Amino acid sequence: MRNPFGSCLNTSTLRGQGLSLPELVDVAAAAGYDGIEPWVREIDAYVDGGGTLADLARYVADKGLAIPNLIGFFEWAVDDPQRRAAGLAEARRNLEMAAVLGCPRVAAPPFGVTDVSVPLPALVERYRVLLGVGDEAGAAPMVEFWGASRTLSRLGEAVYVAMESGHRDACVLADIFHMYRGGSPHSALRLAGPATLGLLHINDYPAQPPREALTDADRVYPGDGVAPLVQALRDLVAVGYSGMLSLELFNQDYWAQDALAVARMGVAKVGALVSQAMGVGA
Repeated sequence: MRNPFGSCLNTSTLRGQGLSLPELVDVAAAAGYDGIEPWVREIDAYVDGGGTLADLARYVADKGLAIPNLIGFFEWAVDDPQRRAAGLAEARRNLEMAAVLGCPRVAAPPFGVTDVSVPLPALVERYRVLLGVGDEAGAAPMVEFWGASRTLSRLGEAVYVAMESGHRDACVLADIFHMYRGGSPHSALRLAGPATLGLLHINDYPAQPPREALTDADRVYPGDGVAPLVQALRDLVAVGYSGMLSLELFNQDYWAQDALAVARMGVAKVGALVSQAMGVGA
């Protein structure tokens, strides 16, 4: 049975190797990924070094890769009007950058509100404004939740904000690690349709330390932890999700290893899980 998902490499997985963005693109292509998910600060470093966004877009395309999303940080959800205005200006820059790169979306996590609780109705209004910025820029902001945050820690909260915005481009960036860290059941993916999920970050986590003590550095290759990934992938197939599975890890042990070896291991681990989910070889 055909693999319904695309494979993507989030560049945080290879952050410790100190590679330039073109080198990361080379690794992703050589390892067999369909896409690459870079961080805005990596793109800024590339441009500061003399590159252009047009050059980068061409290089990525020539390697046969797509860019489904950019990882940026801007304070779109904060209460303070001045900080929020500055955040929206940075959001516009990120979204315009994405449009030039042919990238449809930019992550919009709860940056700036992780230690406070912002009511969901306020988030809806602020996300609607952010979506308007995206309309003008040519790319869409995607609600991301962070499991350890006091605001937007759960999948259901992110879906609420996206749905209540009423905007045609509203969608959610889900993450296996953040679902567990924030207490969202993985079975909730069965309720998320393909228009709801813009992208899934795939990863795994160990049984220890306890959920509340886990950090990003504890993430492991998919299949090497205790997440119910095979069932989660089956649920995604059942609801018609056919987007990318983007490998996002922050594991310092992997950062100390050869970049291409880590990237190849990641795509192989995800591929094996997809095969299990699809019943290949069963």
